Amino acid sequence: MTSSEQQTAAPCVFVIFGATGDLTKRKLMPALYNLARSGLLPDDLAILGFGRRVHTTENLRRELTEAMRRFGPQPLDAELSEKIVGRVTYLAGDYGDPAAYEAIRQALERLDAEHGTRGNYLYYLATPPEVFSEVAQQLSAAGLARGAQPFQGWRRIVVEKPFGHDLASARALNGELQAAFDESQIFRIDHYLGKETVQNVLVFRFANGIFEPIWNRRYIDHVQITAAESVGVEGRGGYYESAGALRDMIQNHLFQLLALVAMEPPISFDGDAIRDQKVRVLQAIKPMDDEEIIRNSVRGQYGSGFVEGTPVPGYREEPSVGRDSATETFAALKLNVENWRWADVPFYLRAGKRMARRDTEIVIQFRRAPILLFRSAGAAGLEPNRLILHIQPDERIEVQFQAKRPGAIVRLAAAEMNFCYGDLGESVLSTGYETLLYDAMIGDATLFHRADMVDAAWRVATPILDVWGALPPRDFPNYTAGSWGPAAADKLLQRDQRVWKNPEQGRVPCGP
Repeated sequence: MTSSEQQTAAPCVFVIFGATGDLTKRKLMPALYNLARSGLLPDDLAILGFGRRVHTTENLRRELTEAMRRFGPQPLDAELSEKIVGRVTYLAGDYGDPAAYEAIRQALERLDAEHGTRGNYLYYLATPPEVFSEVAQQLSAAGLARGAQPFQGWRRIVVEKPFGHDLASARALNGELQAAFDESQIFRIDHYLGKETVQNVLVFRFANGIFEPIWNRRYIDHVQITAAESVGVEGRGGYYESAGALRDMIQNHLFQLLALVAMEPPISFDGDAIRDQKVRVLQAIKPMDDEEIIRNSVRGQYGSGFVEGTPVPGYREEPSVGRDSATETFAALKLNVENWRWADVPFYLRAGKRMARRDTEIVIQFRRAPILLFRSAGAAGLEPNRLILHIQPDERIEVQFQAKRPGAIVRLAAAEMNFCYGDLGESVLSTGYETLLYDAMIGDATLFHRADMVDAAWRVATPILDVWGALPPRDFPNYTAGSWGPAAADKLLQRDQRVWKNPEQGRVPCGP
């Protein structure tokens, strides 16, 4: 997480493994464009693409030019776009072929000489996860994982998710990466943490003295974190069948939001200082035995229904999905962070596809005020105070409280105060990858997962997956597309005399 004094990143070669894929076209190239437009991209940047597809540099440049027109910000500065795409060189080969890495080494030496990139290489693995380890090991074997002695330039590797399939596979992958690169060189990316509003959680908590004194078990009743998507699997049924909502969203994205909400104040905004506090939160999540997992977790799968008035198929009717699939498209958990700040404060997490609307938000619900004083003022249904951090798509912070209605008689009414993130200025970022790419180029690992963070998250998720695997669901599909999930998720909170705070329909979004 960079400071207010941003600097242009050092010259480097940005090496993209999987350069012909959708991620490069939809996210990485537009992100580089936005960084260049903001003056944060070095003039001496070179881009080396590598992939299995037999291609030429000229053909890839044409594809990327078209992709920038489709997925880049509008209006697009054609001259700047052409300048970025013009820095691309492409090599084809097999990820496991040592000869391909010799060709990469020679290309890097040539680009160093042509662009003055000083031996600084940022490797980005936009590849299937099964080749993460292979690419890292081949780079190491080719002498490309660390600079020459004496050390010449920096080498960093960015690894996309999914990072492992469970605790054992994540530990194995960590070991293989660390055999090739130092931990300080490994940047495990989570594009969720690149969102401006996610980063704003840290600033909101620690730059405002009025909130931190009440940010604890004495004043907070519980926390809800929701990541709802209105879309289905969008043609990615094959991937989703091996993932599911718990792996795809909760184990990484929502656990990180939980850590940001629950962490102790760091001693500085140094990357490791922040990550130290986040990993302590994950390590403090109470382990659950099988009975507790059954009681405190809910899984669901959407059936057919209507989303925004449009009929949509059920999950089992999606392409590449089994007709008797047991994969969850919805997951909800009740977790407890057992430390002095959060003991007895439950954290409720839920994520799902084909929900009523797209919305990601964090609800901090405070303890209810005594209502005896206002019983005669219609306070039987007195709503608790809530602080709601809206992450996407409506980026704002909302405080809900009680106020007196105008008039001679004391009558209460719910009121709210809103801050729209756009009020601070128009954002020029559009993909969520700009901050992450820039931070990787300058070596700031704050927003990237460390090995112990990955381990701690899988320690929580894997036992749940094991129980679910041993007890196949008998009620799938159990929620209608366009709803807020299965009835069991509501009962998860009702058992504690609480209810989900569903994102509001029909709200006028932030903006002019």
